Amino acid sequence: MRDNDRVTSATRQPQPPAAAARPRLIATDLDGTLLRDDQSVSPRTVAALAAAEAAGIEVFFVTGRPARWMDVVSDHVHGHGLAICGNGAAVVDLHGGPGVHRFVKVRELARDNALETVRLLREAAPGTVYAIEQTHGFNQEPEYPKLHLEVPDVLLPAEELLGPDGPLPGEPVLKILAYHPDIDPDAFLTLARLAVGDRANVTRSSPSALLEISGPGVSKASTLALCCAERGISHEEVVAFGDMPNDVEMLTWAGRSYAMGNAHPDVIAAASGRTVANNDDGVAVVIERLLAQGT
Repeated sequence: MRDNDRVTSATRQPQPPAAAARPRLIATDLDGTLLRDDQSVSPRTVAALAAAEAAGIEVFFVTGRPARWMDVVSDHVHGHGLAICGNGAAVVDLHGGPGVHRFVKVRELARDNALETVRLLREAAPGTVYAIEQTHGFNQEPEYPKLHLEVPDVLLPAEELLGPDGPLPGEPVLKILAYHPDIDPDAFLTLARLAVGDRANVTRSSPSALLEISGPGVSKASTLALCCAERGISHEEVVAFGDMPNDVEMLTWAGRSYAMGNAHPDVIAAASGRTVANNDDGVAVVIERLLAQGT
């Protein structure tokens, strides 16, 4: 973890207080957190996740990724096999394997809210271009750059994509992706939150000026809280890991949380602990220590 150009190891973290609840659930982001930069899950991390599940601790993958991008971890699910995708917009069962993911819960962005958000952000930041993420479709405006490793189903203005005569009108909208070619990423996030207000939840996980816009109150934290409530798990019994602004609410909510060594400054400020970078297996380092301590 960088702090005035120093790197501190998770093994030298202050010990949790004696009253800290025994973990019952581990919630981890994927990109920049659990995954290495080459998108792999290291053998050490695979072993740590399996050991946690064997010890009776559920592991939830909590990511901004859509369900169709979850193949990277489908081989590493245990027990329940659930993941929170789209920054909380969907809970997905990964047991079916690659390409057979089942939606368990969907928290959609209402189309009226989506259209108003597009309008307000166009006014506040001229030059913004959009893509629309639905449960079973991905569409974008013609000017939207090739940021994703897939070909969009349809190229139309966002207003038409979200309209009653647009493609997949019966499919829930999970999130809007808003990209600006010139604005600083953090400045774009602040500007968008002010412009949109409570009509939608705005966050980001990309190093570029790419925003992810979900329904009001929809976040990794709020959907994780719902999943935990269904299992009788309190926030004190959750250990969370993340690296980007879309993880901040989850890290703040969890009883114990860790910012990765490569984390955004806002994540460092939100987390209760710090670990080493994703390429150094920072998640596994903490899990191994928690299991060794039995807390």
